[in-house]
Amino acid sequence: MRDEAEHKSDSGAVGFGARRCRDAEGVSTRGGRVEKVRAAVDAPLLVTKPVNVLWLTGLDSSNAALLVEPDRLRIFTDFRYLEKARSTAAEVVEIPRGLFSKLPELLPKRIAFESESLVHASWAALDAAGIETVPTAQLVEGIRAVKEPDELDAIRRAAAITNGMLDRLAEQPFVGRTEAELAWWIESTMHELGAEGAAFPPIVAAGPNGALPHANPGARTIEEGQTVVVDAAAKVDGYHSDCTRTFATGPLPDELARSYAVCLEGQLAGLEATRAGRSGRDVDAVAREVIAGAGLGELFAHGLGHGVGMEIHEQPAMRPESEDVLAVDGVVTVEPGIYHPGLGGIRIEDLVIIGENEPEVLTTFTKELVTVGR
Repeated sequence: MRDEAEHKSDSGAVGFGARRCRDAEGVSTRGGRVEKVRAAVDAPLLVTKPVNVLWLTGLDSSNAALLVEPDRLRIFTDFRYLEKARSTAAEVVEIPRGLFSKLPELLPKRIAFESESLVHASWAALDAAGIETVPTAQLVEGIRAVKEPDELDAIRRAAAITNGMLDRLAEQPFVGRTEAELAWWIESTMHELGAEGAAFPPIVAAGPNGALPHANPGARTIEEGQTVVVDAAAKVDGYHSDCTRTFATGPLPDELARSYAVCLEGQLAGLEATRAGRSGRDVDAVAREVIAGAGLGELFAHGLGHGVGMEIHEQPAMRPESEDVLAVDGVVTVEPGIYHPGLGGIRIEDLVIIGENEPEVLTTFTKELVTVGR
C-alpha cells in the first residue's frame, strides 16, 4: 500500500497525516548527515534506534521510525510526537502508537534495517507484509563516530565541567562518608557547574567495591587506607563526557600502590598509541602489554576504551577483538583498570579527541595519586 504514503494532497498531508516541514538547522546541519547515510546503503534504510533518529533529524522520541530514501526522508510516529516531528526537515506521517501495525504497508518492498535495534516482532511484521529486509550493523553509528565541530564543542564543555567537579572533589572529606553520599555530592556539583545532568549514574567504589568495575555506590562507609574509584562525568547539550580517577584515603597496601603505578604506565602508553588509522585492537594491546608485563594482566579484563558522544558507549571500541579503526575527530576513552578481588581496584580514564597526531586530552585533572582524608 505504498501509494498511500506517496500521493500527497495540496496541503502536504499524506496517509494518516504526513506533512513536509523545512527547518533551517535541519537542512544545513542534519542534511549532510542524511546524505552520508544515503551514500552508505543501496536500499532505503529504516532507522529505529531512537538516538539515531535524533541525530539524523533532531526528533527526540521514544516511538518513531525514520525512512531514509534516495530522495525522501520520512518520520513515522504517533500523535504524541507530531508537533516535535514537524519542526524537523522530514515529511511526517502520523500512524498508530503501535507503529508496526501500520508501518509495513507504507514502506517500499525492499528496505535495509538496523539489525541491532529492530526487535524480532517488528521484523516479523515487515516479513509478513512481504517486505525484503536487508540487515545492516552499526551503519549510522559508524558515521556518528566522526564528530562534527558542534559535537566536539559540546563534549569539550561537558569535559570541562567534569574537570571542575574533580578539582572540587579532591578538597572534599572522603573518610567517614558513604559511597552514596559522595555520589550525590558529585552529581549535585556537576549541576551547579552547568551540566544538564550526569552522563551516567556516578560510580563511587571504596575498598573491596573498587574491584567491581561497574559498582553501584551504596551504604559502604569509606575508610582510611583504601582506594576509592570515582567514575563520573557531565552531560551538556545531549553529549557525554567520561572520566575516572582513583583516590587514596591514606597509605595504601603495597599491592595497590604498585598496581596504581602500573595502571598509570599502561594508561599513558595507551594514550600515546591512540592515533588515527590504528585499530582499536592494536591500541588496546599496547596498554595491555604493559600491564601484563608487570604480571597483572589477568586483573585487567575489560577493554581499554570506547567511543563517546550522544551515547556513553559508542563506536569505536578499543578492546582485544575490535576491528574498528580510529579516525580523526573521533572521541574515545582510554581507561585501563586493575582489580584485586576483596582488596580494591584502580582505574584511570581520560577522554580524548583523536587528531592527526597526538590526541587532544579533554580530562585534565591530575593522574598522580591524590590522597584525600577526613
